[in-house]
Amino acid sequence: MESEVLKNTLKTYNILTDDDIDAFIRLAIPKTLQKSDYYIKEGEVCNSVCFVLSGLLRSYYITEKGDDMTYCITFPHNFMSAYSSFLTGQATQENLQAIQTTELLVIPKDHMEKLSQTSSNWIQFQKVIAEQQYIELEKRIFLLQGSNATKRYVELVKNHPSYLQNIPLQYLASYLGVTQRHLSRIRKEFAF
Repeated sequence: MESEVLKNTLKTYNILTDDDIDAFIRLAIPKTLQKSDYYIKEGEVCNSVCFVLSGLLRSYYITEKGDDMTYCITFPHNFMSAYSSFLTGQATQENLQAIQTTELLVIPKDHMEKLSQTSSNWIQFQKVIAEQQYIELEKRIFLLQGSNATKRYVELVKNHPSYLQNIPLQYLASYLGVTQRHLSRIRKEFAF
């Protein structure tokens, strides 16, 4: 039951009442992305948040040289959005793409705003989500700048071992900040 997964996740925050959660679930729109489909593309305005039920999403941007840089991978039971676009209403510079068939529950921004008007719990919830996103971003920066690729790979294996086989090598290498060749050497050294 997809709504049960979302309900259980929302309950872990200890902010929302059962009525708040039920209202949220009623407003969530199921969506399936096939492998390589986009949730949002560069240049579009993001007017929703999604909850990943199953599958994987990657967030990437294209550098001035034309390189594809994966900077985030979203695993199941997490929320995702092109957050700065969602907040500002301006076009995003990022792309959110399915790495494999991905099941989502999508919550439009106007629905989130309506929920916030009905219960102050939603304002607290959104604050907590924003804080968590900031903390994750900070961890990612420190990990990229303060550790070597081997340590970053070992952390990923430790936290998400069952998903590594589903992430194409070029995306994984980009996410870890290494070349595919270097990643292949690391993987051989640390065959788990």
